[in-house]
Amino acid sequence: MTRLCYCTNVHPAEDVAGILRQLDAYAVPVRERLGCDRLGLGLWLAAEAAAELAADPAAVRRLRAELDARGLSVLTLNAFPYGGFHQEVVKHSVYRPDWTDPARARYTADCAYVLAGLMPEDADGASLSTLPLGWRTPWSPEADRRAESALRWTAGELRKASARAGRPIRLAVEPEPGCVLDTVADAVRWLVPRVDPEVVGICLDTAHLAVSFAEPEQAVAAVEEAGLAVVKVQASAALHVDDPRDPAARRLLARYAEPRYLHQVREAGERGRVLAADDLPEALETLPGRGAWRVHFHIPLHAEPERPLRATTDVLRRAVAAAGDKVVIEVETYTWQVLPRGADPVDGIAAELEWAQRELVDEGGVR
Repeated sequence: MTRLCYCTNVHPAEDVAGILRQLDAYAVPVRERLGCDRLGLGLWLAAEAAAELAADPAAVRRLRAELDARGLSVLTLNAFPYGGFHQEVVKHSVYRPDWTDPARARYTADCAYVLAGLMPEDADGASLSTLPLGWRTPWSPEADRRAESALRWTAGELRKASARAGRPIRLAVEPEPGCVLDTVADAVRWLVPRVDPEVVGICLDTAHLAVSFAEPEQAVAAVEEAGLAVVKVQASAALHVDDPRDPAARRLLARYAEPRYLHQVREAGERGRVLAADDLPEALETLPGRGAWRVHFHIPLHAEPERPLRATTDVLRRAVAAAGDKVVIEVETYTWQVLPRGADPVDGIAAELEWAQRELVDEGGVR
């Protein structure tokens, strides 16, 4: 599983000791269940832990030794949630601080310096993903200016971290419905005149891509034609329902309307128009339901939801095939604790990784 990993933002730990306890409880058993010598991680570090490690290279070396002893390798970092990702209510707070706040740039730089000390010796480079500037409201031309300035400063820090590592560390901006950079097309338009493509690229979250009703091949081509790169793929599946007015579908959808995370919804309208709701309860009340819905709720990759709902794994396969065989694939199902039907995360993560290895890596996405 040399380019496949799972994201540890599924685990509620925000200090180094807690992270190691969570890895002992979940990552090590997953590795043992898969029967592999090393298991790839997309490590999530909350801001406090990242700052502590970045200030103490010896602490990074100790963490590296602890990971090595457990047969775990950090292939990428998820620097999207700043902290508090497992509070009872997260919703819009996951987008704060946004890229107008210096705290976001500092956190991202800290993560880059930590990653410089954690990436595997045989890796050509590594990446860290970040939010698409912030939630779309409030946003202004002044916010654009401040975000651009912060990204430029952060790019300088990434160059320093890359020099320390002797290999490139790249920032991957992750478009998400409802944010300033809502779609891949939005991200390309905003980033191209403002960033160094050698340092900053795109994180392709395939649930977000599916919710936006984008065609994966066109999205990847647009990134490449603009001179950017897909730096990493977050392998995730959203919910799809063909007929949102079907009573059975609505009853099932209501079970996914949980209070912790935001579950943006998009409806396929006429002539390519896409209708939007910022959360599933709002969609159930306000969207007409005349076209198919896609819901931002990360569904385990190996387990189809109950019909008539289905998962957008077809979008995932196509996106991975379009992105090519060099991109790190990070399985990012952070929703285990809020799924309507309970599941054991060790069993689930292992099954997802087996599915991803078979369907995405061995088969290269689309067969």
